[in-house]
Amino acid sequence: MSTSSTHSPAREKCRLAEVLQYKCTIEEEADGRPTVRCLPVPRIFRICPNRPAVEMTRFIDIDLETGAVRDIPAESSSMLPKGKPWRDVLKYEDVDGYEQ
Repeated sequence: MSTSSTHSPAREKCRLAEVLQYKCTIEEEADGRPTVRCLPVPRIFRICPNRPAVEMTRFIDIDLETGAVRDIPAESSSMLPKGKPWRDVLKYEDVDGYEQ
């Protein structure tokens, strides 16, 4: 038995990517002026060759002070939802003519 590595060759080709989005709200100041306040919302994705990207954010332990990834649970791959390429996503038109 080989114990040299717990990662398969395909898994080693995967990488993590971060998308930093912002959630903004408009708050009213004491003088009635509106102020926009935004908070960062980091999202982490696992990107593997020839596979759809899968969001991993809720499975990863992130240091909120530095933004560094502290831990990626080994079992996270088995907990992921099945993904599919965008070309395989079906779009439907509703009665108003908008795509859903």
